[in-house]
Formats: sequence, structure tokens, C-alpha cells
Amino acid sequence: MERQRYTPFESPQQKELFERIRALSLSLPGTSERLSHGAPTFFIQKKRSFVMYQNNHHGDGRIALWCASEPDVRNMLVETDPLVYFVPPYVGHHGWIGVRLDRNAAWKEIASVILAAYKLRVPKKWKDAAATVVLD
Repeated sequence: MERQRYTPFESPQQKELFERIRALSLSLPGTSERLSHGAPTFFIQKKRSFVMYQNNHHGDGRIALWCASEPDVRNMLVETDPLVYFVPPYVGHHGWIGVRLDRNAAWKEIASVILAAYKLRVPKKWKDAAATVVLD
């Protein structure tokens, strides 16, 4: 089965950033991608989502990632940098964090949030292996 593609990008830079997000997310062990609720979503073992890419979700004007997070970490990031981080609808009450991609967040920050989301959501039997995953 061929992977579904999400294509409505507003600029070549936006598409390039999404491709970097896709490449990083799919490089993590046991991950896959499919559309979920109309948005590209990355899963562990095809079951547990850890990152969603949102482009103007219900007209909110944001290009963003929604990532699994610990509530305390999310709250600290939102308080520290509310121009980049926010509490996303639907999943925010579960601790997820929103990362605005249209506010020039640094790639290292974006990648760190993706990796943290992955490590949070991996099955317990994978925790030790996930702990050794690092960014280049």
C-alpha cells in the first residue's frame, strides 16, 4: 500500500520543512505515517501517534506540529516562549504541545520536541532503546 501524501503547502520552504519533519519522524524505530483527521500523523507501531502536522487547522492560521509531551514540560515551554509554543485543541489536555512552524522555530528545537514526543510514546519494552536515540 502506498503512503498517502499531504500536499497543500503554501511555499517551497514549508514543503522542505515538512519533508525534514517526515524524514526525522520516519527514521525513528517502528514509525509510520498516515493521514489522521485529515493531517499527516506519525505513529509508533502503526498505533500510537506522537506527532501531527497541522496547516491552518479549522482556520486557526497556524502552521504547526502537535507533539506528545509531558504536561509540565509543555507548560514551561508555553510560558517561556508563547510565540512558538501553545496548547493545541483536542490533545492539549493530554499534555500535548503545539510548535508553530510559521514563527521561525529553530530546526534543533523542532527536532528535539519530535524526539521527546517519540520517547514519551514508545512502548515500555522499547524505552531503553529509545533512550539511546540522539539527534545529529
